[in-house]
Amino acid sequence: MSLRLVLAFVLSLVALPVAAQDVVILGEVHDNPAHHAEQARRVAALVPRALVFEMLTPEQAARVTPGLIADAEAMEEALGWAESGWPDFSMYHPIFAAAPEAAVYGAQVPRDVARAVIETGMAEAFGPDAAAYGLTEPLSDAEQAAREAMQRDAHCNALPEEMLPGMVAVQRLRDAVLARAVVRAMDETGGPVAVITGNGHARRDRGVPVYLGRVAPDLEVYALGQTEDGAPLAGGFDEVISAPAVDRPDPCAAFR
Repeated sequence: MSLRLVLAFVLSLVALPVAAQDVVILGEVHDNPAHHAEQARRVAALVPRALVFEMLTPEQAARVTPGLIADAEAMEEALGWAESGWPDFSMYHPIFAAAPEAAVYGAQVPRDVARAVIETGMAEAFGPDAAAYGLTEPLSDAEQAAREAMQRDAHCNALPEEMLPGMVAVQRLRDAVLARAVVRAMDETGGPVAVITGNGHARRDRGVPVYLGRVAPDLEVYALGQTEDGAPLAGGFDEVISAPAVDRPDPCAAFR
């Protein structure tokens, strides 16, 4: 066997673990450019058939084509990104460009739907498959308390206590909507699927992997968490990496 064939065989074995993953969830801190650069690098290596974005609605995702991806400025305008509230599009565009032929799926929960969850509940907002995804089941008292505490901390202890259960419900809904988009992407493309989302949705203990485990237990799922300055990251990820923290304003200033 020639040296070239031997090398090709060895490389194929090295690549096998990556190719074996059906779903790769790539967490982020939304405004950290290094995290997005890492996502783009991993997407390029994976060559997914589908990309699922927390940041896009299904309607926005349907506008994405390889031709649009080739023009970053036109793409930003077509998606209405400047009005979306997400960080600068220049951080996200390289992720699309890393797999321009991949089908793009949107899994954003619109603000009006998120607000309605407090009154109508998760199951009503999610739709017919809510029970399959566990949205009709209450959390244990301990888990509910832990998640409310997390929401309290995330909002600088500024939220009224009566709002916390609703915030937990919205987070659960967002996790389930992301998981549903992954299942659809797998069904329609065969995978692999890369998911671009915040660390909170990527965590294995209560994020998207939990919902995939319920409705698609045979999928092989890999979850990456990305932290800053080596800070610990709770959630039971398959891998956690770190990048320098971004210089940002005090997030609690607005609440004061």
